[in-house]
Amino acid sequence: MTPERHERLTAVLNKRQDDITVVLENVFDPHNISAVMRTCDAIGVEEVYILNTKIPRHKKWGARSSSSAAKWLTIHQFDNAEECFSSLRKRYSSILTTHLSSDAVALYDIDLTGRIALVFGNEQSGVSEDIRNLADGNFIIPQVGIIRSLNISVACAVTMYEAFQQKSKAGHYNQQKLDDVRYRQQYEKWERNEQV
Repeated sequence: MTPERHERLTAVLNKRQDDITVVLENVFDPHNISAVMRTCDAIGVEEVYILNTKIPRHKKWGARSSSSAAKWLTIHQFDNAEECFSSLRKRYSSILTTHLSSDAVALYDIDLTGRIALVFGNEQSGVSEDIRNLADGNFIIPQVGIIRSLNISVACAVTMYEAFQQKSKAGHYNQQKLDDVRYRQQYEKWERNEQV
């Protein structure tokens, strides 16, 4: 590995955030998943959770839309919702779903600087009732159009860039967020990826 590449990987790792994650529930289109992964990589999200309770596990992602983002993230796949949420609860203080409901909070009124997991549902029906019941609340992206919904990858991008703005203002990108063990493990994984 060249010194320039080492410097690039280190600079990216220094910005990785271990306190925010995205959960995708039964998202059918692997290209949508890949687009979400690309956004997550862009703002320094370290982990993405893929929950498939109604569809088979994905074997690969839509490489064209991801620009191989998956190899720079830690991806967790679950086919059991309780196991997924048990894993999330160990790492994140709050779990919110995207769902248009009377108790939903506007995205811009949420503090995204804490330890938070954000759940996005599938292309047809959104987040399921079962998953909403496991979460701590709902949020919406304010809209004034007729349709009142966005493509999942767009909704995730809007949400993640609001998180990016809040976390930037709070100084989260000015310090190493990964502990030394995870930092080293991730660097070694990325180093292996460079050789593939």
